[in-house]
Parts: sequence; structure tokens; C-alpha cells
Amino acid sequence: MFFETHDGTRLAYEDYGHGEPIVFVSSAMLNTEMWEYQLPFFAERGFRCVAYDRRGHGRSDRPSTGYDIDSTADDLAALLEHLDLRGVTLVGHSLGGAEAARYLARHGSGRVARAVFVSAMLPFLMRTEDNPQGLPEAAVAASMARMRADRPKWLDRQKEAFFATHLGNDVSPALVEHTMAQCLSASPWATLQAQQAALSTDSRAGLREIDIPTLVVHGAADFSAPVDVTGRRTAELIPGTTYKEYPTAGHGIYASHHAQLNADLLAFIEGDRGATA
Repeated sequence: MFFETHDGTRLAYEDYGHGEPIVFVSSAMLNTEMWEYQLPFFAERGFRCVAYDRRGHGRSDRPSTGYDIDSTADDLAALLEHLDLRGVTLVGHSLGGAEAARYLARHGSGRVARAVFVSAMLPFLMRTEDNPQGLPEAAVAASMARMRADRPKWLDRQKEAFFATHLGNDVSPALVEHTMAQCLSASPWATLQAQQAALSTDSRAGLREIDIPTLVVHGAADFSAPVDVTGRRTAELIPGTTYKEYPTAGHGIYASHHAQLNADLLAFIEGDRGATA
């Protein structure tokens, strides 16, 4: 299935189950397939599960523009409007978390009941004068240069760290390679633009204004989004958020720790339902 965004780009989406909606917003380079441990789990428990392929990813169109965080947040808005979804639980991983946060800042929480930020590229990754906790510009530039020079090699160097397999996480070599294939299937142009958006987007002001229940989940062994730069600081900025940190999880927490993540997400939704009943 497809829908059109604000600039006419056609994005692919999948829609499973019936009931209260959960919308999953994927990481950069990954697509709807990354949620294979979440979509059946929640659809079988009475939720409507929707996931979509970001522009330049999966089966969606590959335009040359629209990869800035405002535009991709507007893509998310177009999906919610297309399906007329209300009472949504937004679940965003990595860049998807930053897009979910920007959606709330730009469009408000009228359609959204709660938000979950999983290994999110938040609040602001670049080191600046007023953000001394961020990543050094030289280190970021070196990583981007390696990606431009040899994207498959750049990804291959990080694939084990993505799941923190050195800590004994039960992730098969087949799953690692499947994830690599997803990443390589994204448009090289979109990959470059998405990385730049993830690194340069400052979401601090928007996070402070979030007015719905939120859950922040992050791995202490996250190589891609170091927890002291991202997860812990995100939890500090969002009023009244629930924060959960998994000691052995890397960036691929949605797969390596899917049983724990699914249980925590379900408990968060059901607990919030009880609190507002």
C-alpha cells in the first residue's frame, strides 16, 4: 500500500491488526522489515500496527529532496492523516525517534496519545558551544568521509557493534547479514542525507515541550548513539518521562532485546491506559 506526502512522494506502508494504533518509525537505512519482532507481537494482542518506508528506503520513492527532519516529520504527519489515525502510540527508533519528536514539535499531540523513543538520535548529537556533551566535529567528519569512500565497508565495520554481540547478545550471523542487506538496499543518496539529518538536528527545545506520556529506551552499549550523549540526556529533557536502560544492548535493541523491549512497551501502553481510565 502507498500514500502521498506533502510533496507528492509516494511512500510504502504496511497495516496489520485492529484496535488502538501503534505507528512504528524506522531507523535510517532500515525499513518496515526491521519491525518483524514487533508487528506480529502487538497485532496479535489487539493493536493496529502501522509501519512505513521512509523516502529513499524500501519500496518508497527515491526523490532527490525532502530528507531534512522537518520534511520527514511532515511525511509522518501525512501518513497519520491519510489513515486518520488517532490515539496513536508513536514508536521511533534512531532517526525515527528524532522524526517522531519533530512531528510532535511541528504538528502537536492531537493524534498521538503517547511516544516511545528507542535508541533515538536525540536530543542533539553535534558538539557545539552550548552542547559540549555532543560528538566532536572531527570524529563525525571522519565517519562521514569513510561512508562516502566505501559505504559497504563502512557498514561492515559496524555490523557486530550494532548488536553488541561482544557482550553475548543472542543475534545470529544470519540476522546480522539480513540487517546489512536492508541497510545497503537504501538509496545511497538517502543514506547520506539521513546521516546528516541525524547528526545535525537539534531537538532540545521540542523535547521540553512534549505534553504526552513518553518512554525512552536505550542500550548502555550503543555504539551508534552513545547513551551518555543521547538516551540519558533525552530522558532528562522530557517532563515526567519513563526511562529504561538495558545494560548489554547496542543500537539494534529492537532485535537483540526484542522480548524485553516488547514487554516494556506493552506495560507502558497498558499502564498509561490505566492511569487515564
